[in-house]
Amino acid sequence: MVSNHVITCFLEHDGKILLLKRSSQVGSYQRKWAGISGYLPEGRSALNQAYLEIEEEASLNIKDLVLVKSGSVLEVPDRDTLWLVHPFRFYVKSPDRIIVDWEHVEYQWIAPQDIKKFDCVPMLYATWLKVADA
Repeated sequence: MVSNHVITCFLEHDGKILLLKRSSQVGSYQRKWAGISGYLPEGRSALNQAYLEIEEEASLNIKDLVLVKSGSVLEVPDRDTLWLVHPFRFYVKSPDRIIVDWEHVEYQWIAPQDIKKFDCVPMLYATWLKVADA
């Protein structure tokens, strides 16, 4: 089984989190709902990669965000791949500044418990629980 390190970022504002629907142009989990995510290149810190992915996918930079929590790595087995997910939760100061890129076709602000109502990437709710309030 191949292992891949990835990051998943949950953006929050006013008690809701941002869920994004992946486009048909992405390499995996097309048309599934997810947080902001991406591969974690070897040698790069997970937090630095999180900021980079948020900037690429939502047009927000470090000044727009407050890191709320980083969670422990979650193992997500799926077919022939073991995803090693590094979860993060950020507060967004100005959600009206979000501009999504080609990787997503739509987004919604939802109550975290409503993740289960969407057709999501594998174990997205379990990933959220890694950074949810205790």
